[in-house]
Amino acid sequence: MRTVIQRVTRASVTIDGEIKSQINKGLMILVGIEDKDAQEDIEWLSKKIINLRVFDDENGVMNRSILDIQGEIMVVSQFTLHASTKKGNRPSYIKASKPDIAIPLYEAFCAEISQQLGRKVATGEFGADMKIELVNDGPVTILIDSQARE
Repeated sequence: MRTVIQRVTRASVTIDGEIKSQINKGLMILVGIEDKDAQEDIEWLSKKIINLRVFDDENGVMNRSILDIQGEIMVVSQFTLHASTKKGNRPSYIKASKPDIAIPLYEAFCAEISQQLGRKVATGEFGADMKIELVNDGPVTILIDSQARE
């Protein structure tokens, strides 16, 4: 699983002109899924994200996690995170999982994040044409790929 994690002051997902979900201070997570991802990737990545210390403490040092600040999380599936641009100018998405594999893993990832956070996470809609708005706080953007953890 490949993720782009952004510290935000707010974020929202709009589908067909309607706001589907929104959060205030917290993390906006874009997640790309590939066929070799499994439950162990979900567990490792969720724990890593929940404990990621990217929020400022009283001294202005990034030393607090999402749990420490009681922040919110939004998770949006984004297959384009697995784009290969090695050949030509048109990205290839051959590594990105098809919906029959990706949807259950995406749902399991959202459920695991929710469980570790202790409340429901905001989501997009798998496969929908979504408009994402966010205010990146910092900016702070972290890339984590569960396949590169070793």
